[in-house]
Amino acid sequence: MAGSSLQAHVPVMLDAVLEGLAVRADGFYVDGTFGRGGHSRALLERLGPDGRLLAMDRDPEAAKAASSFLGDPRFAFEAAAFSTMAEVLRRRGDAGLPAGVFLDLGVSSPQLDDAERGFSFQHDGPLDMRMDPGTGESAADWLARATEQEIADTIYQYGEERFSRRIARAIVRARSEAPITRTGRLAELVRGAVPRREPGKHPATRTFQALRIRVNDELRELERWLATIPEALPSGARVVVIAFHSLEDRMVKRAFRGDREDAPRLPRGLPVNPEPVQRPLRPLGKPVRADRAEQQRNPRSRSAVLRVAERT
Repeated sequence: MAGSSLQAHVPVMLDAVLEGLAVRADGFYVDGTFGRGGHSRALLERLGPDGRLLAMDRDPEAAKAASSFLGDPRFAFEAAAFSTMAEVLRRRGDAGLPAGVFLDLGVSSPQLDDAERGFSFQHDGPLDMRMDPGTGESAADWLARATEQEIADTIYQYGEERFSRRIARAIVRARSEAPITRTGRLAELVRGAVPRREPGKHPATRTFQALRIRVNDELRELERWLATIPEALPSGARVVVIAFHSLEDRMVKRAFRGDREDAPRLPRGLPVNPEPVQRPLRPLGKPVRADRAEQQRNPRSRSAVLRVAERT
């Protein structure tokens, strides 16, 4: 993080996370999206001397923040994407099987507030958007090579932006004159391309969200985690996920319900005895949203949906 004016990260729906995990003092838990440690700090406060917490994050700034926790013998940190959680647990094996795992998806407030990371249209900075700036392709590099159709599809699919074709056309036209390397320039391009604005929302919101998801391959990361984590958990372990995007929440909902894309579609009324479906996760309770007071304190929580499941 750069500058003293950056806001501290406020953990979203903290009480609901702790309740969903049903934290035991002697349990082993995994925070797959450490960020700046808000949820991890609260988890450690609930753990006794025999409890353990493993935190993970692919953001180098998160690793720096985690260094202040390393004096606690109950805490360990892995600089890795949460999609590799099952592999990390198999490799480590030093704390037994987790009693609960947790994800807070999307981008954190400190990442948005740091102009050098390029996540926000509100601060002019390099158009990067990578969770790990040391790997992969930046948003600027992708926009420089992607076709107009690819840009439009990305903005439409990941940002659910109805003016995606207008925006893609404006980007391709502008990059022919000069590379688009700054967040401020991209935000102005989008502003000029969008004919109508949503009340209370910057016209570049959906475009920046879509590019971030594309650059970090966020939906595939979540898909991989949902497919692999059940096998790394014992029966009764809790799984808690906070999603901020409808596509992510839909994926979590389907996984928790045990929906399968390859399940046979049988005609209605067919007199058969279907085989019981093996569902590794069972949803617990209804989706949780932040109350009005939290939404006022922390605007980031307004779109958050928390779901809890249990390993069967």
